[in-house]
Amino acid sequence: MNGLVIHPASRVSETSRFPAHPVAGLAGTSFKHEHLPAILTRGKQDGFFEVHAENYMGAGGPPHDALAHIRRDYPVSLHGVCMSIGGPRPLDQVHLLRFKALVERYEPALVSEHLAWSTHDTTYYNDLLPLPYTAATVSRVADHIEEMQEGIGRAILLENPSTYILFPESTMSETEFIRELVRRTGCGLLLDVNNVFVSATNHSYSALSYLADFPLEHIGEIHLAGHAVQEDDEGDLLLIDSHDGPVADAVWKLFDIVISQCGPLPTLVEWDSDIPDWPALEAEAVAAQAILDRYGRSYMLGKAHAAE
Repeated sequence: MNGLVIHPASRVSETSRFPAHPVAGLAGTSFKHEHLPAILTRGKQDGFFEVHAENYMGAGGPPHDALAHIRRDYPVSLHGVCMSIGGPRPLDQVHLLRFKALVERYEPALVSEHLAWSTHDTTYYNDLLPLPYTAATVSRVADHIEEMQEGIGRAILLENPSTYILFPESTMSETEFIRELVRRTGCGLLLDVNNVFVSATNHSYSALSYLADFPLEHIGEIHLAGHAVQEDDEGDLLLIDSHDGPVADAVWKLFDIVISQCGPLPTLVEWDSDIPDWPALEAEAVAAQAILDRYGRSYMLGKAHAAE
């Protein structure tokens, strides 16, 4: 893997280019309420935390009390999971207003959503479901992204999915589809490196080739996570984006390559089930930060030489 040059990478995201950005060059983790005492005990350190927006859409109570404690000392990233941007129906206006209220309340450094759908009529599925990559789907998803961005008053980052099926109706690749959404809406991208590895393994294509065609210059955040190894009904290898364990070695290698090309992009380690004690999750963020710091130094030296 080492030595691969990923294109295009001539520009890096605003979040990594300007040190004044609150999460520039930092690694963070998912925020879990059970970790709050340990986080407060250790004292303020560099980093940031990400929360799922839907967990904080009530008016108050313990969730908001815990998040308010964190927000006093750390930047936060607001990650949506139920906007159903890829769905065929109009966006839920009540949900959008609640999301806007959270943005105004906590002033997150980053706001993101998924390239997926999760609703049908009045039914909400506890899943992020895939969609075909067609011209008609591009138009619908672009309209939804623009509606969300206008509704909350800021640009969002769109996350690439983990997929388990492919649609014969698709007329473009996932990277082409994502690139067109960025062109039409001006949104940024959240590159989930684990999702890249999971999808590439499940569909037997090269994760490196996918990254070579991904519009890396529009990335505003990176996600890392663990995955589960299973078999499908025919006994073939199947990876599940489970967020229930440490980041796999292969995903760390892909992350290293991306950062070597793009510079120190804000990076978030997700761990959403079988949640460990705080030191185990913190160690994952420390490992990510070490990679960011290593390439951050060379990136800044390269910029200094270019300016001479």
